[in-house]
Amino acid sequence: MKEKRVSDSRTTQVQIIMERDINGASRLFGGQLLEWIDVVAAVVARRHCQQEVTTAAIDNLQFRAPAQLGSTLCLEGQLTHVGRTSMEVRVDSFTEDLEGNRALINRAYLVLVAIDGAGRPAPVPRLILETQEERQEWEAGERRHALREQRRKENF
Repeated sequence: MKEKRVSDSRTTQVQIIMERDINGASRLFGGQLLEWIDVVAAVVARRHCQQEVTTAAIDNLQFRAPAQLGSTLCLEGQLTHVGRTSMEVRVDSFTEDLEGNRALINRAYLVLVAIDGAGRPAPVPRLILETQEERQEWEAGERRHALREQRRKENF
């Protein structure tokens, strides 16, 4: 299986927040943002492993600021860590004003697993780290992986 770069699967999705996406305070529903984040993470993971994937965990989801009706929302996803069959994806969500200025409103880490035709976990390509930021994300991903393993043992 050929190794791949982080840049090979990086994904961006852009939305304009419409009436159907907001709550009574004219702010984006958290659940709607979560749906878009999950889709972006799945595209990143599918591009990396060239297989179907399933979301195994939403490890961290932090809402830093609201997004308002009519805002442009940009979601950027990239791989941060891979295991034997799993992939950790970071999705950053930004609001963008009409001049193109961006403000980070959310950062999420998700774990997706590649699945074969029978629905079983399947091996994924190794990840080539090219930048210092990618190496730092990998190291942080190692720590998050260990914490997830610890939580799984405690909770199940």
